[in-house]
Amino acid sequence: MWQLLGQDRVITLLKHELETRQLPHANLLLGPVGIGKMTLALDLAQSLNCTGDEPPCGNCYTCLRIKSAKHPDIHIIDLQSESKGERKQEVKIGIEYINDLQSMAKTPPYEGKYKVFIINGAENLSIEAANTLLKTLEEPPPHIVIILLASSERDVLPTIVSRCQRLELNPVPLKQLENILIEKYKLDIEQAAFLARISHGCPGQVLSAIQNDKFLNERTDILNTLVEIIHSNREGRLNFASHLTSEFNKNRRSINIIFTLWLDWWRDLFLIREKNQELIINIDRKTELVNHAVNYTTQQIDIFIREIQATRKYLSQNANSRLVLESLMLNIPSAHISTQARVGE
Repeated sequence: MWQLLGQDRVITLLKHELETRQLPHANLLLGPVGIGKMTLALDLAQSLNCTGDEPPCGNCYTCLRIKSAKHPDIHIIDLQSESKGERKQEVKIGIEYINDLQSMAKTPPYEGKYKVFIINGAENLSIEAANTLLKTLEEPPPHIVIILLASSERDVLPTIVSRCQRLELNPVPLKQLENILIEKYKLDIEQAAFLARISHGCPGQVLSAIQNDKFLNERTDILNTLVEIIHSNREGRLNFASHLTSEFNKNRRSINIIFTLWLDWWRDLFLIREKNQELIINIDRKTELVNHAVNYTTQQIDIFIREIQATRKYLSQNANSRLVLESLMLNIPSAHISTQARVGE
């Protein structure tokens, strides 16, 4: 049984290719964090090697071995293995991992029908590693399938993209995700609506929130800190910029999470100012947002949203992170309360 949620079009295509033995040897799975790229890659690995009647059955010896990461023919290459457990700035998946892939690809499968190589974070391949991988993509040995995962194809070497079947996983429509959560995970309507919204339609984030409190606790901590910074003085904002710079140098993904939450917050303020409260994401903090919205004009909010988006872009282009983040902190709009600024007036 396919475990991927909310991507019926992609699953239908892959099932047809598997049934007709037309699955390409190289596949590029694209989509945001938490959308289900790794889930789909493992579903596909199970389908290729499943011994049940309707692959992936999820219950045969092979499917269970793949699920528990103990199958000798399924290999995952990612940043964690590259960095030896340490998060470093500008970590790349180096050529040595692709050389290992090529060596393993030359031998037949040990237990299954196919060897499957999953490269998690294909955008993090070094130039040398990406160019070396091209040789395998152009002349693949029999009985191997390579699955590359990436957030966006623009960060993957174009020559690699052109040699892969491109499968894009889009955020699941909120109503559809709500229904899945209610029917499959037995959540109540309010909880399902809340989790679907804060996950931006990415089931992986929802499942993280269901399975443990870490996801929601981290979200609460980040939002509380961001609200404090909005009302802090210049020194407090610069200190926070220093903290963000340090975090950015250690783990860029954590900064992306912070920026996503902050964009959601200011977007919600904008929607409230525009009398569209029913569309806000942080529905659990609606009262707080309404109280904050009276402190800003729509123009102030719009300008700062653009500031956050520009900061993200500059950081992705390797601009000086400290200067960029300090500028963002100092450009937080000043709160003011006036009759002209009140919501609905």
